[in-house]
Amino acid sequence: MESLYILVPLSVLLVFVIGVIFWWALRSGQYDDLEGPAYRVLMDDRDMPEPPHEKEDGSKECPERKQL
Repeated sequence: MESLYILVPLSVLLVFVIGVIFWWALRSGQYDDLEGPAYRVLMDDRDMPEPPHEKEDGSKECPERKQL
């Protein structure tokens, strides 16, 4: 029973701290764009195909058709 004298104020303090953190997250814009980061993961810039390279004579070389 004596442990309730410690646990109840601790739980109230914990709820207050969580509420303050949640309020800060709302005010700082953490929840403004929920879908944008998910699309950015799928559309990575590194997955874009390489542009054709120019040879010294001015003609363009396609990266898929490189001769070994």
